[in-house]
Amino acid sequence: MGKSRTVTKRSTRVARTRGAGKYTESQFWGMIRAALRDKSRYWPPTVLCKKLARRKTTGYGKYRYEYKCAICSNYFPGEKIEVHHKVPVGKLSCIEDLEGFVDRLFCEVEGLVCLCSECHLKITKNEE
Repeated sequence: MGKSRTVTKRSTRVARTRGAGKYTESQFWGMIRAALRDKSRYWPPTVLCKKLARRKTTGYGKYRYEYKCAICSNYFPGEKIEVHHKVPVGKLSCIEDLEGFVDRLFCEVEGLVCLCSECHLKITKNEE
């Protein structure tokens, strides 16, 4: 005969209060944050920021444009460039954070700058 197992329920489980019991509060606000960030990629000032930093590629590569990083001044393909908010967008973990988050996320072009992935990582690590 095999050993019997004792199954215990975890009492520290986080309540799933959102989405018909499918989401915790953290998961819910994470979903909202991700959806807003996704939509901000198509915000006209974000598109303009990238457009102002681009030039036609000098070679015959697969990319039509390359973008200048505002910090290192090197040019990169679009997949290696990120639009950075000069004023950090901040957190979104409750309804009280929503208005400020949206105001900072959907800012005008003066509040944005194009950075390469490496420079963007350095800047965002310093903001934490």
